[in-house]
Amino acid sequence: MLKHSLSITLFFCLAAYAHQTVVPIACADWNEATSAYGRGDYALAYKEIKPLAEKGDPGAQYNLGMMYFNAQGVPQDDFEAVKWFRKAAEQGFAQAQNCLGRMYGDGKGVVQDYVEAVKWYRKAAEQGYGDAQHLLGVWYAMGKGVQQDFVQAYMWFNLAAMQGDSEAQNDRDKVAKMMTPSQINLAQQLASEWKPKGKD
Repeated sequence: MLKHSLSITLFFCLAAYAHQTVVPIACADWNEATSAYGRGDYALAYKEIKPLAEKGDPGAQYNLGMMYFNAQGVPQDDFEAVKWFRKAAEQGFAQAQNCLGRMYGDGKGVVQDYVEAVKWYRKAAEQGYGDAQHLLGVWYAMGKGVQQDFVQAYMWFNLAAMQGDSEAQNDRDKVAKMMTPSQINLAQQLASEWKPKGKD
C-alpha cells in the first residue's frame, strides 16, 4: 500500500515540475524579462534571459531550462532544458539540481538513471530545498536509486514537512506505520540534528 501511495505522490511531484516558477534575477535585463514573461511575451523574455544564461548566471540558466521544458518562447526541447539545468545545477543552484534530478528520474532529455536522479535530489535537499527533500524521501521509501531505508525516508519527509509540505507530512505518517518506535526516534533525532550544507 505504501509503495502504491508513494508512487502516486512521485507521479504528482514529477508532474509538478512543469509548473515551477521563474526565479528572479537582479538586473535591468531581468526586469524586462520578468515583465515580458508576466505578459505572456515569452519570445521577449527568452531574448532577455538567454544572454544572461550564456554569461553564466545560474538563475537565468535555470529559467532558460524551464522555458525549454515548458515550450515558452521556444520549441519544447528536453535536451536543451537538461543542458541549462545542468549548467545551473553545477553552480549549486538548488532548483536546477532538483529539476535535473527529475529529468534523470523520468528519463527526459537524458537516459533514465535513478542513481543520478538521487545524486541531484540530494544536492538540492542538503541545501534545504523542500521539494527535493520530499522527493528524496519518496525515493528512499521506495528504494529507487538508493537502498530502501525508512529511517532516511522519514527524516527527509520530516524536513520537508517542517517547511509546510503537507504531502511530505502525509508520506512521513505513512512510512511511520512501517517503522519501529526506535526507528522513528532515530529518524526524528537525525532530522533535529540536520543542518543545511552550502552549494555543491
